[in-house]
Amino acid sequence: MLATRAVLGPALRKVALSPRLASAATGILNEQRLNRPSSPHFTIYQPQLTWLGSIANRATGGGLSVLLYGFSLAYLVAPGTFDSAHVVEFVSGLPDAAKYAGKVILAAPFAFHSLNGLRHLSWDMGKFLTVKGAYGTGYAVLGATALSTVALVMM
Repeated sequence: MLATRAVLGPALRKVALSPRLASAATGILNEQRLNRPSSPHFTIYQPQLTWLGSIANRATGGGLSVLLYGFSLAYLVAPGTFDSAHVVEFVSGLPDAAKYAGKVILAAPFAFHSLNGLRHLSWDMGKFLTVKGAYGTGYAVLGATALSTVALVMM
């Protein structure tokens, strides 16, 4: 018993509790909340390449995932035949402007997300972690995305 008290004594201290009404506890909590600093909202900041790139990376990843899963589910529940010959036939009947617009809508997010993923992998290796490095790789990703999008659309 003495050994238990010596080891667990500090952990088993008695604490004096004072009962409070729920409204009093809520009042104390509200007073404490008034003293907290409010967290700034991103709308008060000047847009920067670093956080815009992060948001765009998440948006393109989410959008590409929705397209992949949506197309896969549509393929599974399609009532008729849905093979590559039918897709080629459908796309060949579209106007050229619609074909190029569709290619850009698919190619730009794919290129950006892929290239920005390489940027994140370089950060994981400890490269380009300075502000100058982050902006340099950000502009490189934007330039490479533009070139890759044009190359993919021209295929």
